[in-house]
Amino acid sequence: MPQGADTDQPDAGHRAPSFGSTGRYVGAAVPRREDPRLVTGRGRFLDDIAVPGMLHAQFVRSTIAHARLLEVDLTAVRALPGVVAAYSAADLALGDITALLDRPLEEFVPTPMPVLSGAPQADGSLGKVRFVGEPLAIVVAADPYLVEDALELARVRYEALPAITSAEGAMAQGAALVHDEAPGNVLVDVSMFATEGIDEVFSDAHTVVEVRSSTGRQNALPLETRGALAEWDERAGQLVLDTCTQVPHQVRTVTAGCLGLAERQVRVRVPDMGGGFGIKCVVGREEIAVAAAAQRLRRPVKWIEDRKDALTASFLAREQQYVARAAFDREGHVLALDADVVCDMGAYSCYPFTAAIEPLMASGEMPSVYRVPAYRVRGRSITSNKAPTAPYRGVSRPQYVMVMERLMERAARVLDLDPVEVRRRNVITTFPYTGVNHITYDPGSYLESLDLAEQTVRDEGWYDVQAAARAEGRFVGIGYSCFSERTGYGSGAFAKRRMKVVPGFDISEIRMDLSGTVTVTTGTQSHGQGHETTMAQIVADKLKLDVADVRVEQGDTDRVLYGWGSFASRSAVIGGSAVGAAAGKLEVKLRELAAHLLGTRPEVLELRDGGVRPIPHAGDGVPPEGLSFTQLADVAYLKSHLLAKETDPGLSAVASFDVAGDGTFSNATHACVVELDPGTGGTRILRYVCVEDCGVAINPPIVEGQARGGIAQGIAGALFEQVSYDANGEPSCASFLDYKVPTAWETPDVLIKHLETPCLFTETGAKGAGEGGTIGAPAAVLNAVNDALRPTGVELDDTPIRPEVVHRSLQVTRSAAHGSAA
Repeated sequence: MPQGADTDQPDAGHRAPSFGSTGRYVGAAVPRREDPRLVTGRGRFLDDIAVPGMLHAQFVRSTIAHARLLEVDLTAVRALPGVVAAYSAADLALGDITALLDRPLEEFVPTPMPVLSGAPQADGSLGKVRFVGEPLAIVVAADPYLVEDALELARVRYEALPAITSAEGAMAQGAALVHDEAPGNVLVDVSMFATEGIDEVFSDAHTVVEVRSSTGRQNALPLETRGALAEWDERAGQLVLDTCTQVPHQVRTVTAGCLGLAERQVRVRVPDMGGGFGIKCVVGREEIAVAAAAQRLRRPVKWIEDRKDALTASFLAREQQYVARAAFDREGHVLALDADVVCDMGAYSCYPFTAAIEPLMASGEMPSVYRVPAYRVRGRSITSNKAPTAPYRGVSRPQYVMVMERLMERAARVLDLDPVEVRRRNVITTFPYTGVNHITYDPGSYLESLDLAEQTVRDEGWYDVQAAARAEGRFVGIGYSCFSERTGYGSGAFAKRRMKVVPGFDISEIRMDLSGTVTVTTGTQSHGQGHETTMAQIVADKLKLDVADVRVEQGDTDRVLYGWGSFASRSAVIGGSAVGAAAGKLEVKLRELAAHLLGTRPEVLELRDGGVRPIPHAGDGVPPEGLSFTQLADVAYLKSHLLAKETDPGLSAVASFDVAGDGTFSNATHACVVELDPGTGGTRILRYVCVEDCGVAINPPIVEGQARGGIAQGIAGALFEQVSYDANGEPSCASFLDYKVPTAWETPDVLIKHLETPCLFTETGAKGAGEGGTIGAPAAVLNAVNDALRPTGVELDDTPIRPEVVHRSLQVTRSAAHGSAA
C-alpha cells in the first residue's frame, strides 16, 4: 500500500476558510439533527403509518410488453372474501398524465400516460399496454397478503404485438409503433448549435477521434420503495395523501386534476423518506389510483410497492447511446465537437420533465469543463416497450462526461500525449466563461481540482505501484474524470427547454414565537440529505440563534406555501437561499421593532446574544442595553398597542428566491486506481480520490456523505448494474439475484479533498453537491480500466464493464505472450 493511501480524512489544508471557521454555523460540522431518530428506529416512514380501518392495495399489471388489451375481467377478484374493491380504468375514469413541451411536433411528441391502462377508447377498444408491469387495475383488501393473492384471480386477455426493446429496433424501417402518434418511435428530435464551418474544422484538423458509447439501463433503487396512503378527511373536506415523493406540490396538482378536485381539497404530506435519487421527483400513476380508491371508498387505502415491481415496473433511467467525434490540433487542443445522442426513454414521458429531459441535458451541456470552439449535436429520445425513464442522479451527465473523457483519453493516445496534460490544455480557466453552448459558467476551480487530484495520486505512490505491477505482468490502471455539475437550475434555465410546467423558484416563510425560537418552511424536500440541519444552520447564522432553536418544516402542502421539491441539486442553492432571504427579512423586522422601542436607529443595532443589541462603539445616542427576542416577541404578539403605527403585529416574513441566468456550477476531478483479475475479468478498485468544489459547504460532513454516496452509485453504473430485457420485452431483473448491486465489499474508501470557490449570488455562497459523485465516477472507472488494458491494445467505451469482456481482452494478451515465449 503506498504511503498515505489509508488516510481518508478531508484535507483541511486545501479548504479555503469558510464561514464556519469564523464561528458561524454555515461551514461548520453540525451533527445531523435527523440522525438520532433515524438510527434509533424512531423515524416515521410511510409504511410505519397505520390508521384505523386502513385497507391495502396492489395493482394488476400487464404481463406482456406490447399488446392490444382485449379484456380486464375482475369478477373472480371481487368475489374473493376479504376483497373490498377492484377497480379497472373504466371504473375510475381518471384520465391521463401528460407532460408537455412548447415545441413543434417534429421536435416533440407528447405521450399521454393513463393512470390505469385499459380505458375504453373512442373506437370501442381498450387501447394498448406498452410495458411489462403497466398497471391495469387496483385491488383493495383488508389484508396486505390477501390482496397479493387476489391479483392472481384477474383475467386479462391480450392480442400480442411485436415488442420494441432497443433503440436500433425502435428506429428500424417498418418497426412496430409503441405510440401511433410517434412515427419511427421518436418522441424527441432536436438539433442544436451547429457552429458555422464546423465541417471544415474537422476536415482541416490534425487529429479526429471518435467514441461510440452505450450505457446500461439502471434502477435508482432507493432503500424505501414508492408508496402512498390516502384518506378522505370528512371534517376538512379534503383528501390527505401521505406519499414518499420529492415533489409534493406537483403530486397535489396532478392528483387534484385527475380526481376533479380543487387543489385546496388535496393535501400531500411526506413523512421521513428513505431515498429518492430522482425517480420520486416525477408524478407516478399508482399514488393517483390509490387516492381515487380512498376517495370512492371513504376509507384509508395504503399501497407499498414491492421490490419486484420496483425493479421492473418503476421508473428507470440511463439507457443512452452516443456517437461523438472531436477534432484536435497537434498540441492536443480541442477544435470541435460533434455528437449524436439517442436516449431510450421507455413507454411514456414522465411528468413534468417529459422524455426530452435526457437528450436536452446532454445536448445543452456536453462541452462540460472544456473550451470547445465549435459544436454540433443532435439529441433524440425514442420510445420502447420498457418501463418509463425518469431523472436519476446526474441526468445524462454521467453519460456525456464519460464520452467527453473518453475523447480526451483517445486523443492523448493518438497524439502520444499524457491524458492529464490534454485535459490541462483544454479546461476553462478564465471566468465567467460563455461557451459555444450559450451557457455562462460562473467561477470554478477546474484546473486546480485536476492538478490536486493528479498530485494526490502521485504523492501516494500509485504511479510507482502501477509500474511495478506491469513489470510483474499485473494489470493496474489509473483513470481521471474532470467535470462540472450545473446546480440550482432556475426558471430561466428550465424555460429554455420550453417546458409547459416551468420549475425554478422556492418560497420560504419564517415565524418567531413568544419563546424567541423560530419555525421556517422550505419548499424543498429532504429524502436523506439532512435539510433539517442545513436549513437550520442558515437561519441560525442569520438570526444569531442557537441552531437548536430553529425548527424546519417541509413536505406538507398545507403548511408550505409552495415549492418545487428537491432535484437537480437545487436545495441549498435555491431552497437555502429562500430560507436565508426570509430570515434576512425577519432580521430587519426585529431590528426595526427594537429601534422603535429603544428610540434609536435600526442601523446601530445588531442581532447577537439572543436578542437585538447595540453595535459596540456605534457612537452617541446608542442605548446601553438591547432587547431579547422574547421581549420583542412579547410586544409583537401581546402588546401590539406599543408597535409603530405602520407595523403589523407578529414576527414573520416570507421570501422567495430564483436563479437568474444559467445557474451555478460545482466542479470536481475524480481519480481512480484499479486492478484487473486475469482469471475472472473482475475489476477491483484500489484507490478513489475526489477533489470537489461546491462553493461554501454549509455542512462539510453532509457534503462528503453526498459525494461518497454518489460515487458508490456511479461505480454501480460503471461495473455492475443493468436492467436487461429479452426479445419479448420481459425484464430479466426481478430480484437482486439478477440485478447486481455493489455492496460494501465492492465499494472503496474515498479520499475527499475540498476546494472552495463561493457562488457569488446565493445567500451562503453554496453551490449544489447532490449529484457530482455520480457524474464523475463512471468515467474515472472506465478510464482506469482502459489504462490497465493498455498493454492489450483494447479500449472499452460501454458500461457496465462486463467481466467477460475484460477477461477476453486479458486472455488474448496472455496467449500472445505465451506464443512469443514459445
